[in-house]
Amino acid sequence: MLLDTASLYFRAYFGVPDSVRAPDGTPVNAVRGLLEFIDRLVKDHHPDSLVACMDADWRPQWRVDLIPSYKAHRVAEEREAGPDEEEVPDTLSPQVPIIEAVLDALGLARVGVEGYEADDVIGTFTARAEGPVDIVTGDRDLYQLVDDARGVRVLYPLKGVGTLQLTDEAWLREKYGVDGRGYADLALLRGDPSDGLPGVPGIGEKTAAKLLAEFGDLAGIMAALDDPRAKFTPSQRKRLEESRPYVAVAPKVVRVADDVPLPEVDTALPHAPRDPGALKELAERWGLGGSLQRLLTTLAV
Repeated sequence: MLLDTASLYFRAYFGVPDSVRAPDGTPVNAVRGLLEFIDRLVKDHHPDSLVACMDADWRPQWRVDLIPSYKAHRVAEEREAGPDEEEVPDTLSPQVPIIEAVLDALGLARVGVEGYEADDVIGTFTARAEGPVDIVTGDRDLYQLVDDARGVRVLYPLKGVGTLQLTDEAWLREKYGVDGRGYADLALLRGDPSDGLPGVPGIGEKTAAKLLAEFGDLAGIMAALDDPRAKFTPSQRKRLEESRPYVAVAPKVVRVADDVPLPEVDTALPHAPRDPGALKELAERWGLGGSLQRLLTTLAV
């Protein structure tokens, strides 16, 4: 089981009230929510191993070099609050080091690699896996890893992690008209405003799916542009021709890496904490209470 950790603690942060606080008043809703998520996932799905995959670099320079707009809108711009505005304090970022410390003390594998996003870490673990893989994420980008033949599926949280959409190739074909391998090409063509990917103007999701069904994959579509008999509308042909520079670099940006230099790590699910003393201190300082205790009980089974 591979966790897109930031995706999950982000959901926990907005799903658990910020009235959940440590003894000193610090909000710990993301910390406790994530522990509850992991407890439920282990109880429901019984993974043999689990890795909390982290964003060591959420906007890698090598992706920005290829497509400068990549996640550009997410780059925080410092600004002063106006006279009638009140700055909203960031209460999520301070919880991330606590999450990391708790996962480490528990002995749950936590992996982030400099220069890569969590998606790339997940992609590499998936490529190397010898058995079935469950990827838990609220990010549809990872649908591209779904592979029925290898037992790779995405568990997409619909409500907490108690209600998950089990995404396999049949679901993808029904929803998008593509399999896992085709999803990256679909996403590339239609674009993704949330990631700053422009896509090909005028090629939406349905048109992209039709073109992929007709020509097989992105390479097939672009090769067919050289054939005047190929079934494109004049507008599609024009837009695709104009988008050749984007299409030439976008695959490396959109597709998750599968060659990340992963560190040696024990991914086995721990039955007891790696550092009980540190975990006890963390539990007391941050008031982790029943959330941590339930997870410990589940891991001990």
